[in-house]
Amino acid sequence: MRTLLITGGAGFIGANFVHYMLNKYPEYTLVVYDKLTYAGNINNLKDVWDHPRFAFVKGDICDRDTVERTVREYGVDTIVNFAAETHVDRSILEPDAFIRTNVYGTYVLLEVTKDLGLERFHQVSTDEVYGDIPKGYRSREEDPLRPRSPYSAAKASGDLLTLSYYTTYGLPVTITRASNNVGPYQHLEKVVPLFTTNALEDKPLPVYGDGRQMRDYMWVMDHCEAIDLVLHQGQLGEVYNVGTGHEIENLRMVEILLDTLGKPRSLVHFVEDRPGHDRRYAMDISKIRALGWEPRHMPEEAVAKAVRWYVENPWWWRPIKEGEFQDYYRRVYGSRKVLRRGLDAN
Repeated sequence: MRTLLITGGAGFIGANFVHYMLNKYPEYTLVVYDKLTYAGNINNLKDVWDHPRFAFVKGDICDRDTVERTVREYGVDTIVNFAAETHVDRSILEPDAFIRTNVYGTYVLLEVTKDLGLERFHQVSTDEVYGDIPKGYRSREEDPLRPRSPYSAAKASGDLLTLSYYTTYGLPVTITRASNNVGPYQHLEKVVPLFTTNALEDKPLPVYGDGRQMRDYMWVMDHCEAIDLVLHQGQLGEVYNVGTGHEIENLRMVEILLDTLGKPRSLVHFVEDRPGHDRRYAMDISKIRALGWEPRHMPEEAVAKAVRWYVENPWWWRPIKEGEFQDYYRRVYGSRKVLRRGLDAN
């Protein structure tokens, strides 16, 4: 493993992974392959753009010719697939893009891996493929997948395709399924950067339903360390859950966020819930712990640390918020009924 193709490497987690790997491995070359949709941002890679072991190719993972040409040109031996449409709300509005990228795009990457005899294909997935998890239980890697949104269904399909190529063709694959990541460069449509930037502008924080959904918020660099470990020590054909093993209510996340910013609880607006909103995600992470990985941050610390990054980096998020994002925000939240206002009223 010396030359890695990082698909979706201009996105949130992918860009953080590029920074992490370039810093850790002086012998590795990183080639970012990204379509640069709304979630892909060249500014995410600004600090490594002139790095001698970094290259960027603009392309769609559904375009086999461009993928294959890139792999051949740069001598790629490993593909790490971050490329995906990722937001549940967008998948409800526009499911076709999710099926194309998350399913067909994964197929294209697997075919290139197979036909060119690459050393490894790693699929970056999500805990959402397990669906809504009852209290008292934690999802294990061998559990049936029960996705409940177009996004999670498309990701589950990509996972199953990946595992089928291991079984059918002996392809060297691994998968990680991660909990909610937070940290630098996360697009403003996601809850922590959205609520942080809204609060900084004294705008309402639109909390879905009663806000008591349970989520495991993980610091993005902890996730990068886990992927690195699985790439180097994970067993081929296996899936590894990655998270902190602790969940907090979304209301608790909001409290941490507001307290970090010194903003009032009155900014909270409880709004109509989105369709099929999963109440709880929770994963058993004992399998990756057995490889020697431990999260460095618990959810409370991860959320507060992420909030501080957005406070310190308005240069990054203000251009996004003033652009196409405004139309998206109106589509998702503009007509959503406000149920009540103020966190203390819940």
